[in-house]
Amino acid sequence: MTPATRQSSALRHLIAQQIQASLPPRITFAEYMELALYQPEWGYYASQDPALGPAGDFVTSPHLGHDFGELIAVQLAEFWHCLDRPKPFSLVEMGAGQGLVAADVLSALQQNYSDCFAAVEYMIVEKSAALIQEQQQRLQPWQNQVTLQWRSLPEIPPNSITGCFFSNELVDAFPVHRVVLTETGLQEIYVGLADSPSLSEPTFQDVQGPLSTPKLSGYFDLVGVAIQPPRYPIGYQSEINLAALDWIETVARKLQRGYLLTIDYGYPASRYYGPSRSQGTLQGYYRHAHHNDPYAHIGHQDLTAHVDFTGLERWGQQCGLEKLEATQQALFLMALGLGDRLSALAETPEIDRPTVQTVLRRRDLLHRLIDPMGLGNFGVLLQAKGLSADERGRSLKGFTVPPLL
Repeated sequence: MTPATRQSSALRHLIAQQIQASLPPRITFAEYMELALYQPEWGYYASQDPALGPAGDFVTSPHLGHDFGELIAVQLAEFWHCLDRPKPFSLVEMGAGQGLVAADVLSALQQNYSDCFAAVEYMIVEKSAALIQEQQQRLQPWQNQVTLQWRSLPEIPPNSITGCFFSNELVDAFPVHRVVLTETGLQEIYVGLADSPSLSEPTFQDVQGPLSTPKLSGYFDLVGVAIQPPRYPIGYQSEINLAALDWIETVARKLQRGYLLTIDYGYPASRYYGPSRSQGTLQGYYRHAHHNDPYAHIGHQDLTAHVDFTGLERWGQQCGLEKLEATQQALFLMALGLGDRLSALAETPEIDRPTVQTVLRRRDLLHRLIDPMGLGNFGVLLQAKGLSADERGRSLKGFTVPPLL
C-alpha cells in the first residue's frame, strides 16, 4: 500500500467512525467536507503532495505569473492612501495557498510604494501546516523588513485591524451543506455509509433527512429565494454555505476600519439558485479534471462550490460591512493596469525567436487572467467598515472600468 493509499484509507475510516458515532448514523455534508479537506493529518490541504499549481490539481491566478499579485498591490496601496496612511497598515490574507500572492504583493509594495511598505503589517490566516511551512520559506526575504505573522482568525482581537482583509479563491473551499427539494419540501443531503464489498474500506453515499438546522431555511430568506414547486422541479439540489456567513461575521468583528476584498468564482443568489441549475455547483478537482463525485479520491481531491455573493453582501451588511463595489476580475485587473502590460508587450522589439516566444507566452498568461470564460469571470466584492462619508465616496482604481483596448 502506497503512502497516498494509506492516507486515503485512514481518512475513510475516520469519516466512517464519525458516521457510526452519530444517531442516526450520518453526518452533514459540511462535516464530511471539513474532514476531507482540512483534517490535520490526512485532509487534502494537509497533504504534502503538490496539490496546487501546474503539477497539482488546479491552477489559480497567482500561478500564472507575478502580475496578479502585483496588480492587487496597486489596489492595496490605494486603500492605504484612502485610509489616510495608517501605521500599522494591516494586510490580512486569508487562505494564502503557497504564499505566491503574499510574495508578489510585498515585492511590488517594496519596489513601487515604499512608504506604504514601511507601514505594512502582513498577517496570514491559514489552516494547513504544510502550506504555512511553504509560505514561511517563500516569504523569508521579507522576514526582517516587514512584520510577518501567521495567526488564526480567533487569535486576532476584535476591532484591531485597520487595513484590509483579502482572499483569492477561499470561500469556494468552505464546507457546504447540501439540500434537495422533495415531495414533502426541502430536505438535507447527509453522508452515510454505503454497503461495501470490503469491510476494510468503507464507502459513502447520499442520505436524505430533515434539515440539520433552521439556519438552512433561514438562509433562503436572507437571499430572497424560495425553492418551491412548480418553479423548481422535485429533485432540485443545491448548496448552502453557512460557513461563509460565520466567516464574514468574524471578519467584521475583527475589522475596525478598512476593507474586505473577496475574489472568487460565483454568482448572485438569483443565478446561483436558478431553477435550471438543478444539480448545484459542487465539484471535485483531481489532476486538472473536474467531476461530480465528492466521494472519489478522498483526501486527494479538492472539493469546491461556487460562492453566493448575495449571501456575503446581505449578511455582511447585517454585521456592519457596507458593500462598496462589485465587479469581475477581468475589469478589476484591467483597471489596475493589466491593459498597460499588454500594450507594453505589443511594443516589444522582435529581436530573436526566444524573445518572441517569451512575449507570446507572457501575453497568453495575461489573457488567461481576464478570460471571460474562466478566471476573468470571477467576482470581485469590496466591503468596508468604519469609513467616513468622504472615504466611502472615493473612486477606487480597481473599480473604474477602463476603455476597451
